[in-house]
Amino acid sequence: MNRRHFLSTVALGAPVLASQASRNRPNVLFIAVDDLNDWIGCLGGNPDVRTPNFDRLAQRGVLFTNAHCAAPLCNPSRAALMTGIRPSTSGIYDNGQPMRRSPVLRDAVSLTQHFMANGYRAIGGGKIFHGAYPDRQSWDDYFPSQTRNKPNDPVPVKLPAHGIPDTGHFDWGPVSVPDSAMGDTQVVEWAAKQLEKRQAKPLFLACGIFRPHLPWYVPKKYFDLYPLEKITLPKVNGDDLDDVPPIGRKFARPQGDHKTVTEHHQWRQAVQAYLASISFADASLGHLLDAFDASPYARDTTVVLWSDHGWHLGEKLHWRKFTLWEEATHNVLMMVAPDVTKPGGRCPRAVNLLDIYPTLADLCGLPGRKELEGQSLRALLKDPGAAWERPALTTFHRNNHSVRGERWRYIRYTDGTEELYDHRTDPLEWKNLAGKAEYKEVKAGLARWLPTVNAPESVHERGVNEGLP
Repeated sequence: MNRRHFLSTVALGAPVLASQASRNRPNVLFIAVDDLNDWIGCLGGNPDVRTPNFDRLAQRGVLFTNAHCAAPLCNPSRAALMTGIRPSTSGIYDNGQPMRRSPVLRDAVSLTQHFMANGYRAIGGGKIFHGAYPDRQSWDDYFPSQTRNKPNDPVPVKLPAHGIPDTGHFDWGPVSVPDSAMGDTQVVEWAAKQLEKRQAKPLFLACGIFRPHLPWYVPKKYFDLYPLEKITLPKVNGDDLDDVPPIGRKFARPQGDHKTVTEHHQWRQAVQAYLASISFADASLGHLLDAFDASPYARDTTVVLWSDHGWHLGEKLHWRKFTLWEEATHNVLMMVAPDVTKPGGRCPRAVNLLDIYPTLADLCGLPGRKELEGQSLRALLKDPGAAWERPALTTFHRNNHSVRGERWRYIRYTDGTEELYDHRTDPLEWKNLAGKAEYKEVKAGLARWLPTVNAPESVHERGVNEGLP
């Protein structure tokens, strides 16, 4: 297959027969964090944030500072990561599309199925696949259950907590409960108990942390970390959308959430709540890392932590994900691999969540799978400055794509309209250069990475709200 093009057909078979797993194969600790953008200390996305545990894990191995999602929303991002197959190949573009009803993914061998077929015990808790579609065939066991992937969370006494009417789960405010009452804490405690056990097989343990997904309800002590008067708001250009094509402006919806938040004078409170939710997630991660460090798995386990996409908090006059700009596509990715990574590595290469599947298979000595559309990151884990030709491709709905390299972001929408941003001089993506003749060759070089296949949309399931988990 030409490396610049993508699969037009995917030959997917049943998992290979389980082999005799080598006793010295590394275990895997697989940590997902929902809706987390680059606002963690080690990525520098927000100057106020306190994330000592994200930062300590990043320091142990390689932090990918330019990692991007396959899709800027939960279901297609997670389906792509867990199958290694991009949305433009599978037809899974939205949150209401069951992964297993895609003709391409119906019999796809998920990441954990591949590990199970090669002698691993794969167990998980919390949100790994999209909440509506937990994919029980991908796990030996799951917490809370194979059909319900996260415990319930407490909510404020008065709803909506922020006082803005008719915003549904786009809400935030403190809850008067201890950490132990939170669903993420229960998931982490379950994972910690698994780390106390000796397993007969190599272990693949997945732990999904739900915050900072909406609604931003976390204990008050996390809000107290961020006094309102000291909150740093994102830098926003009020004319930012003037040079954006109509489809991009439609995705931004400046008259939606951003107008609501600013008219109700809740921007500062919302940023506070997002930061509080990040620090709560960080505390959850800290509990997990402490348990891991005290466990028999501490020295022979590959650890990967990822977030499924980024999040806007007013940038481009937009909130949430659902765009092809930096705030929505840029996600957290860090890895620690025994005998491969060295502490303190920072990799600026443009990588994709699709690369996680082939990387873990490579690191754990599993056979490759020809349908995977990502590439092993082993070379970058060993040397974060190694050469890397591929940019990161992100897709939002059918035939809308972003190509992100180390310097440039190129966006092409389904009607052929374009955006081009130079991150060397314009890291906030305020100046669209796509219409300038002198950048014709730059656009052509990036456009060659666009997929040649844009699969029809797979089946949509009625009644699944795309804003829900």
